[in-house]
Amino acid sequence: MPDTADARAEIEAAARDQLSLVLIPEVEPEEVDPDADMVSAYGLTSLNKVLFLTEVCEETGVDLAHFTEHDLAAMKTLRDVTEALARHHHATTGA
Repeated sequence: MPDTADARAEIEAAARDQLSLVLIPEVEPEEVDPDADMVSAYGLTSLNKVLFLTEVCEETGVDLAHFTEHDLAAMKTLRDVTEALARHHHATTGA
């Protein structure tokens, strides 16, 4: 059974990497504050949020279809994204 902390760390790392790629100007993955609002702190646009979430879901094996529009709107920080994906990653992997 995979360790939940390890899975969460992998999801957070993937989310940091993907978020840093869509930010303009780019922010290094390790410099992203997990509790900062992605829109107000980093200027994340709606389109870039969709691109970011699509890529991080693909990278972590979590189907984006698990999330409703309300779920996506509630993902305001990197920590929110990590927690949401971790819940569904757990269900996907059967851990």
